[in-house]
Amino acid sequence: MRKEISAGGVVFRRIGGQLEIQLILDRYGKISMAKGKMEPGETVEQTALREIEEETGIIGSIISPVDIIKYMYNHPIHGQVQKEVHYYLVEAVGGSHRPQVEEISGVAWYEPLEAWLRQDQNGYDNNDRIVRKGLSLLGIEV
Repeated sequence: MRKEISAGGVVFRRIGGQLEIQLILDRYGKISMAKGKMEPGETVEQTALREIEEETGIIGSIISPVDIIKYMYNHPIHGQVQKEVHYYLVEAVGGSHRPQVEEISGVAWYEPLEAWLRQDQNGYDNNDRIVRKGLSLLGIEV
């Protein structure tokens, strides 16, 4: 069975003391976080930071691991694929906010409770615990 590893992050910033969380709108119209497939020679941490920058324009710094999601999906050519997605808490330290339109539909910053509501209402169920744990690491309980 084929195994695929991806990585991404719960990206945050502080603007004038105000905490904000980055969410993307993926090409399927769902709320998510920037993530993508690991390339040869990369660590999962390097993958997470590269994918965040490619998809959103934001340069990040990893603060801590959040969690790993594991699931199976059916690939049209390779059949069953075992997928692992490693998520990190990532602080935005530079770059300019812009969506990679080939990959995602949009990217925006939200105050933490608004980010949680958007995830809860229009996100993938397996990302609930990722957003919840990311917020908890930032001192926000939902």
